[in-house]
Amino acid sequence: MATRRAGQGSLSLRLYVAGNAPNSARAHANIRAICEGHFAEHYTLEVVDMLADPRRALADAIIVTPTLLKLEPEPALRVIGDLGNTAEVLLLLGAK
Repeated sequence: MATRRAGQGSLSLRLYVAGNAPNSARAHANIRAICEGHFAEHYTLEVVDMLADPRRALADAIIVTPTLLKLEPEPALRVIGDLGNTAEVLLLLGAK
């Protein structure tokens, strides 16, 4: 599942979840709220269910969920957890 809101200088994210597990659901809700509130029209968010697509998770070396990958802009990074600390997530994503 992907959320489209790409624009110039956009943020590209991929969130790996494990079905509807509580931490996965919280991470999904948290990152959507962060993106909508701070990146408006300048982000894409792809959500990958590791249970439905384990090969995709292996290709990105994902072994625990929820895991957020920041793909663009560089540097790439990964954040593990429910993304509940908004200030920390914003700092890691490079929000100004």
